[in-house]
Amino acid sequence: MIVRVFRAEAEVKNVPAYRDFLEREIFPQLGAPGCAGAELLVHQNAHATDLLVQSRWPSLEAIRAFAGDDIERAVVEPEARALLARFDDKVSHFEVALEARP
Repeated sequence: MIVRVFRAEAEVKNVPAYRDFLEREIFPQLGAPGCAGAELLVHQNAHATDLLVQSRWPSLEAIRAFAGDDIERAVVEPEARALLARFDDKVSHFEVALEARP
């Protein structure tokens, strides 16, 4: 399993709209290329809100079906760009080496 991590920052007022956009538009589309799940993590700091989007994929080929040939390129739709104050152009991929389940 591979976890794809996207980092961004948004003004506090834009966080609900970004969350809604992910829930309405992006997360439903992830199943077709093989995503095994995704989550939005939010951390409020003094100046803005840090956002971390993690998605789980069975293989690099599944990620490629979603992101294209440059799998390290962040896929950021125009509506999301309008809501984010800053975002990384590149994503990180991590292989799940150990997992605990209750």
